[in-house]
Amino acid sequence: MTTPDPLVSGSQRHQVRERALGLLYEAEVKGVEMNELLAAQELPLESYAHTLVTGTAYHQGDIDTCLEELSDRWPVARMPALDRAILRLASFELSHSTDISVAVIINEAVELAHEYSTPSSAGFINGLLSQVATIVRPSEGE
Repeated sequence: MTTPDPLVSGSQRHQVRERALGLLYEAEVKGVEMNELLAAQELPLESYAHTLVTGTAYHQGDIDTCLEELSDRWPVARMPALDRAILRLASFELSHSTDISVAVIINEAVELAHEYSTPSSAGFINGLLSQVATIVRPSEGE
């Protein structure tokens, strides 16, 4: 289980997720390993952002398998790269940050989609992450 810094407020956590999303997207677009990308960062990465990007990168294969199984006839490889990054980030957080509610994690992912992706992405991401949540957190019953 990953634990966000208790001293970080909700709005700061949103900024942390934005930074993590940017790094995940950059690594995929550039085709570089996360460790290589992190080593090149000039500004220090907040602890929870580091956990999010390294954890997401480490578990990407399992996350993609889950997303592939749940995204009826929509292969992960065909999803926009930004949507993949949002889905991977939130899926990791759903699985490993159990002290943050499902609703908060999904809401944050949908908000990131509204801010940075296509108009139809937010609904797709919401629906797919709701399915992920039923698998990784069945007791919370989203």
